[in-house]
Amino acid sequence: MSAVHMTEGNITRHLVRYAVPLVLGNLFQLTYNAADSIISGRFIGKEALAATGMASPVMNLLILGISGICMGAGVLMSNYFGAGKQDKLKREMATTLLFGLLFSAAVAAAGICFAVPLLQLLQVPQELMQITTAYLRIIFIGAPFTYFYNALAAALKSVGDAQTPLRFLIVSSLLNITLDIVFIGWLGFGIVCSAVTTVVAEAVSAVLSIVYIYRKVPLLRLRWQEWRIDAAMLRQTLRYGLVTALQQACQPVGKLLIQGTVNTLGVDVIAAFNAVTRVDDFAFTPEQSISHGITTFVAQNRGAGQFRRAREGLWRGLRLESLYWVLICAAVLLLRRPVMGLFVSDADAQAVTGLGVQYLTAMAFFYLFPAFTNGIQGFFRGAGKLRITLLGTFIQTSLRVVFTALLAPRWGIFGISIACAIGWSVMLLFEFPYYFWYIRHSETD
Repeated sequence: MSAVHMTEGNITRHLVRYAVPLVLGNLFQLTYNAADSIISGRFIGKEALAATGMASPVMNLLILGISGICMGAGVLMSNYFGAGKQDKLKREMATTLLFGLLFSAAVAAAGICFAVPLLQLLQVPQELMQITTAYLRIIFIGAPFTYFYNALAAALKSVGDAQTPLRFLIVSSLLNITLDIVFIGWLGFGIVCSAVTTVVAEAVSAVLSIVYIYRKVPLLRLRWQEWRIDAAMLRQTLRYGLVTALQQACQPVGKLLIQGTVNTLGVDVIAAFNAVTRVDDFAFTPEQSISHGITTFVAQNRGAGQFRRAREGLWRGLRLESLYWVLICAAVLLLRRPVMGLFVSDADAQAVTGLGVQYLTAMAFFYLFPAFTNGIQGFFRGAGKLRITLLGTFIQTSLRVVFTALLAPRWGIFGISIACAIGWSVMLLFEFPYYFWYIRHSETD
């Protein structure tokens, strides 16, 4: 697929064409994660399922660092592409890839050496320490492949191609599931094999991305003399990447603190909350994908000096977010009880279903707030105002944690939905006034 210049043509069509592959990719990833857990749990045993779950916090930190750097690099590459500065686009790509090779190799080495202390900090039970350590160390070996895929995907997305990374993600995920079924389900290999198949799938996605770029995307094809690190670009990439990684880290930390409050409310509330958060993940994913489309659109057009078109991209994106909210609101209201029934089925689970329905009834309407917060965050990322996105996310997450602690003990799971609405509302009250101040003082056409 050739590069897509978002600096010209129909704005809404650009956003939809960019967002749809991301939506499909993220939904596919959520489905794959569920399938991977099912295979491990059913064919290896509950110990394997527990081990992968306990390794997840460390793996999430690794992915946050990698995705943060790659997202920061993606914004810069989109700017250079929009400005027609192909030489800088290639230098940024080479800098990101070469630094990533060093960074991911260092992370892999540290992870292999310090896996046991890390897991001890997480209070992993001694009887599960050996298999969890083995699993985590192999996952760390795959860090360079994970980095390369994310960096190359960011490069492709920066020139408007969100479909190709999706295809490679699907191929690698299907490969992973197939290998798991064959080697774990049929041949009876254990958790080490589960980790190896994950690394193999990551390597395949990275190799496919490299081959595709060198065969189909001359714009991103690096010659030998172009493989070097630009120190100035590296500093800017790390500055962007660190802020993005910190922003992304706010959400899992906030969820961990909220879970601590939920864990004091009894088994029914814990079970219901764990079920509805899965629904939340599927509800938020398209909103986030539209946001990423806004980011690339804004970055390209600001790079080209088309500030008015960049601003119009935000408002078109918010219309798409609103249209999606109407659909997800109706779907959740119609299906909230059957959906909860997928998680609990016996007669004793009636209370859990009722709690989940109560939460989802409120959240169906509240999903409008994150639709808007994701949209405005997408604009600020594309504009390079990453500190604003970090501050907005910190405000929203902090208020959710505080009000969950205050309201949940009194109102139960309904209080958690109210806490979410409060966090999103205050975030909007901070970011939208800042948006109007920013365009009045920083951008002119």
